[in-house]
Amino acid sequence: MTEYLKKYRFDFSVIIAFSIFIIYSLFFQFNPGIDILKNNFWEFLKEMLIALPVMFILIGLFDVWVSKERVQRHIGDSSGVKGVLLVMLLAFVQAGPLYAAFPVVYILKKKGASSSNIFIYLSSFTMAKVPMLTFEIGFLGLEFSLLRLILSIPVFILIGLIMGRYFDKHKGALNEV
Repeated sequence: MTEYLKKYRFDFSVIIAFSIFIIYSLFFQFNPGIDILKNNFWEFLKEMLIALPVMFILIGLFDVWVSKERVQRHIGDSSGVKGVLLVMLLAFVQAGPLYAAFPVVYILKKKGASSSNIFIYLSSFTMAKVPMLTFEIGFLGLEFSLLRLILSIPVFILIGLIMGRYFDKHKGALNEV
């Protein structure tokens, strides 16, 4: 138990500090703290409690149904352009907040996806999801959205390739997963 407490002492200190701040805010009617509790914290918690269980079920099904060899063949180190296109397609059709992508990243890396494809997946997920694009087109127009995609896609592919090579070369954090 003490090992656990030592390992996560920073996390626990943040939780305790947040709790003290909220209690202080409620006791002394400090409006910013009350707003954080009522608007931000409960909404975020509700969103997580709805989204994450569904994501974990889908990740579990992916883990069981898709073999490691298939992932390595299609989006592994030797997948090339096909692998890049597949992870981008996977990211484009997903919906949800960014924290929902991290379980997918974990299972992809566990199954043998290349580090470059992991970074490309995360970049695609953050900036080019179909649900997000529909809102963007509605508010900013089709021309702007297409121009942004045309300019952004090569940039995040290049950055993903550079970061993947760097992490593979230096035995970075992705290899410790």
